[in-house]
Amino acid sequence: MTPSAWLAAVLRHGLLAAMLAAAVPAASAAHGYALWDRLQYPPDFTHFRYVNPQAPKGGELRLVSNLRTSTFDKYNPFTLRGSAPAYLADLLFDTLLVGAADELGAAYGLLAEDVSVAPDRRSATFRLRSQARFHNGAPVLAEDVRHSFETLTGPHVSPAYRTLLADVAGVEVLDSRTVRFHFRVPNRELPLVVGGLPIFSRAWGDSIDPRTGQRKTFDQVVTDIPIGSGPYRIGPVKFGRDITYVRDPNYWARDLPVRRGQFNFDRITVKIYKDNTARLEALKAGEFDLMRFFSAGDWARRVNGKRFDSGELVKGEFRHHLPTGFQSYVLNTRRPPLDDIRVRQALELALDFEWMNDRLFYGSYQRVRGLFGNTACAARGEPDAAQRALLQPWRSQLPEAVFGPMAEPPRTDGPQGLRDNLKRAQALLHQAGWTFRDGALRNAEGRPLVLEYLDSNEAGVRVVTPWARNLARIGVELRFRSVDFALYQQRLRTFDFDIVSLAFQGTHHPGAEYADLFGSEAARTPDSGNFTGIANPAVDDLIQRMVQASDEPSYLAACRALERVIAHSHVLIPQWSAPTHRLAYNAWRLAHPPEMPPYASGEGWAISTWWARPAPASPR
Repeated sequence: MTPSAWLAAVLRHGLLAAMLAAAVPAASAAHGYALWDRLQYPPDFTHFRYVNPQAPKGGELRLVSNLRTSTFDKYNPFTLRGSAPAYLADLLFDTLLVGAADELGAAYGLLAEDVSVAPDRRSATFRLRSQARFHNGAPVLAEDVRHSFETLTGPHVSPAYRTLLADVAGVEVLDSRTVRFHFRVPNRELPLVVGGLPIFSRAWGDSIDPRTGQRKTFDQVVTDIPIGSGPYRIGPVKFGRDITYVRDPNYWARDLPVRRGQFNFDRITVKIYKDNTARLEALKAGEFDLMRFFSAGDWARRVNGKRFDSGELVKGEFRHHLPTGFQSYVLNTRRPPLDDIRVRQALELALDFEWMNDRLFYGSYQRVRGLFGNTACAARGEPDAAQRALLQPWRSQLPEAVFGPMAEPPRTDGPQGLRDNLKRAQALLHQAGWTFRDGALRNAEGRPLVLEYLDSNEAGVRVVTPWARNLARIGVELRFRSVDFALYQQRLRTFDFDIVSLAFQGTHHPGAEYADLFGSEAARTPDSGNFTGIANPAVDDLIQRMVQASDEPSYLAACRALERVIAHSHVLIPQWSAPTHRLAYNAWRLAHPPEMPPYASGEGWAISTWWARPAPASPR
């Protein structure tokens, strides 16, 4: 047994609780926690400013699943195999802390009535509310918190949890309602990370598998109804068609300031359709109430009809202040020739975003420019002294361009346009050993430069075709291959692809999760989020410095330096993002607060803060 395993075992039995409690400096408890010690809402706040605290309860919200899967086959959203219904995790599982949609880097007590972080930032202690209850009526106890943590860092869930929680040394139960997380290193973000973990009952899935006679492991908990403490439970289900979540009228947190005016619908039904066309036609037919649009073409040309003309259905564009994220073409550097940075740069030069935005996207998108667009973490211009100090020790392992201006995606709206970019791409490919002969671009062994673009949606060919056409002009063949979603997932998990398109959600406060996206260990771990395969000790170091930063200036220097390294490594070809949420909704059935909070997602805002309009009186 390793020392850390021994300590975990001892803590599990509570034998060192008194010793550790004495060793940890005292910390004052607070109603919330902020990354940089600035909470917007005072201890006596009554509700978040962006909600209607008098919103009526009742009615039904009918949504459509935008997941790429056509159905669902399990109720456990945390295991790897299978597909869980949309929104299940957010509606069924409460967390220790919950954030406000008009504030960054802060969260307030939900299951926890208070939180205290040790002055040395090596631990965080949460005191659970006495009224907190699971759906089966059992109290939420510290042992349930520890069970949830140990399950989510165990062998049967996504490795992303283990990566995210790698700096959590263990969980200590101090008493029935008090739990303390111990951290391996001082880390300002970890109280928010552990505070955001979904908490579920120890009784969920605690049964014997009749096939083996053994107690179920977590990956065998498939269709067991989850035992959470959230505002909704699973209601009627039609597998392959829809799922309904039913509001718990006795929801224990309904009157807490962090929940007042929220989760107002008695029922939330999520309908499932096979493809985008079927979803759009069902919206026009009135089969559901709200749909978020990601296709600029659909939004501009096909969101219309009688119900829109009558005012029953409304098109709304709601501007947000969310990070742009980094939706990108992902280049798998584990495979040649994508392991050559010159080839990757050449591929990027052939992408004509300006033409695509004008001809395909109706001018509605803006170009993604890095990992942290629309946040304080975004790098601009030349690196400052603090960033150079972080980068200099790794100079021999970094592209020299990292030490110059921040990378900008190639443009085609200049005097030479695409033509000049393609000439530069040809020169890079020639430097990399690719020459045109025998009718194709070939390397020294005579192999042609052929790459496969993998997708689970046949409609994706429309967007990829212009890029493939440009690549063909410089001798690169890009083949589009569409596979069913299950095979697509499997190939992603085993990194069996050349190029895919992925939408990475952005964040204002990047942290340990970036080790799963770009860390060297994750690059070697199947099922991880490191799809690019980048494995660079400089990246690992910058992520650690970002995670362990003791003040905001140090934090910003680390995340800006990280963005420079990833951008200049050309492992991602930036795509595009929209500055608004495009929502079509039934204005006769739904009402909403006057303004969307700046950091809310489209559907999340509707689910948590909208309410049902009263049904019109029947004519006499």
